[in-house]
Amino acid sequence: MAKSKLVEANEKIAENVVEGYKKIEEGVVGGYKKIEEGAVGGFTKIADKFVDSFLTKEGESVEEAKERLVAEQKAREEAAEAKKKAGIR
Repeated sequence: MAKSKLVEANEKIAENVVEGYKKIEEGVVGGYKKIEEGAVGGFTKIADKFVDSFLTKEGESVEEAKERLVAEQKAREEAAEAKKKAGIR
């Protein structure tokens, strides 16, 4: 059974619409990813500069300072949790 011209035209239109949508979607997602990478990269640079300027100890790298700060925060949280369990304020 041969397809009617109307069905064939409808299929072509559908393919073109889907193709156009995919191009728009890729453009929007690509643009969003670039903006996100720029924002995250900028924040990371600022955070690293702050850590380097104010939180590093003598001879300590930024990465070492960040690791130390995370460990100190974890220790504070564990101590607070232990006090809470013991009923100490």
